[in-house]
Amino acid sequence: MSGPLSGLKILDFSTLLPGPYATQLLADMGAQVLRIESPTRPDLLRFAPPMVGDISAGHGSINRNKDCIALDLKNPDSTKIVKQLLEEYDIVLEQFRPGVMQRLGLDYETLQADKPELIYCSITGYGQTGPLKSRAGHDINYLALAGLSSYSGRKDTGPILSGTQIADIAGGTHHAVMGILAAVIERNNNGKGQYIDISMSDAALALTTTAGAGHLADGKAPELSGTMLNGGIFYDYYETADGRHLSIGSLEPQFSKQLFDALGEPDWFERANNYSPDVQAALKSDMIASFKAKSFDEWTVIFAALDACVEPVLNLGETLQHPHFQERGMYIDIKAADGQTLKQIASPIKFSGSQVEYRSAGLPIGASTEAVLKSLGYSNEEITKLKSDGAVA
Repeated sequence: MSGPLSGLKILDFSTLLPGPYATQLLADMGAQVLRIESPTRPDLLRFAPPMVGDISAGHGSINRNKDCIALDLKNPDSTKIVKQLLEEYDIVLEQFRPGVMQRLGLDYETLQADKPELIYCSITGYGQTGPLKSRAGHDINYLALAGLSSYSGRKDTGPILSGTQIADIAGGTHHAVMGILAAVIERNNNGKGQYIDISMSDAALALTTTAGAGHLADGKAPELSGTMLNGGIFYDYYETADGRHLSIGSLEPQFSKQLFDALGEPDWFERANNYSPDVQAALKSDMIASFKAKSFDEWTVIFAALDACVEPVLNLGETLQHPHFQERGMYIDIKAADGQTLKQIASPIKFSGSQVEYRSAGLPIGASTEAVLKSLGYSNEEITKLKSDGAVA
């Protein structure tokens, strides 16, 4: 393996989205990732449609470039295998509720006693402390408690769902990757590992950024459709004559002037710079009517020739064909274990000194079990016994 993270070796105990996407990013950058999955309670993402043959497209993508061993962690022989693996692997990522890994004897305090350089990252909904630490939750719940939902939506309809899982990905995945890499840098300096507690609700709160800072300064909570970026001014989506939409981000004067010139209404430029709610509401009403006068294709042609922060709202099929993403190499073809070719979204991180390698799509459960056990010194007879005892699959 090559890549900037070549040499990092990670045991991944996570399932579904936040943890597996974090280790996908790390694996794409060269880290060696070994997934540890239950043979009796496999990752539910394996069964999420659409399927390409017997492979879930989502699972095949989010678990690419990883090996996979099936271990029943309730079996003492399996926990023994994990501890043997930790002689070689020195980063752990897990996504169980607080206390689960401790009951299995695989918590940070236990493992770091024999391996002080261990970096151990836990991703949970509410963190390892606090009154909600053991509470179940999903992306929508973390966004709600963190306050993001309170100003994400429309006044007339209330909070809205996002097309992606903001707390799971921007909160859990990305903060876990940042935390792990920061801990690696510190370990390179002092030789010591550490524990990383990632709370998706904490991270969602941090994602309020300037809105959160503003509230702490003046005590005013942002409202639905009440700020510059959430529908309070003309920065918004607009429907065209054929029911498609354009995104209008023409905030700066040099962009808004082009916008209103293209609409044939140069006088609206002055209205755009008046942030009175009544003025902005009237302007948006006029813009809604104006954009409905032409089709999506007509407006797309007009704004393609301008640099006005106006772009068409594309569906994923159109994005796939867009020449910008084609030239950026944002789509790859990758082989699955059964020989099929899957089209996937590529790593978005471009390095000048190394190339991302795409070695395999997400593997079947336990695909690497025998190879991993043999690398640890287990004989064929011992592996057969572990399988018959239900410790591995």
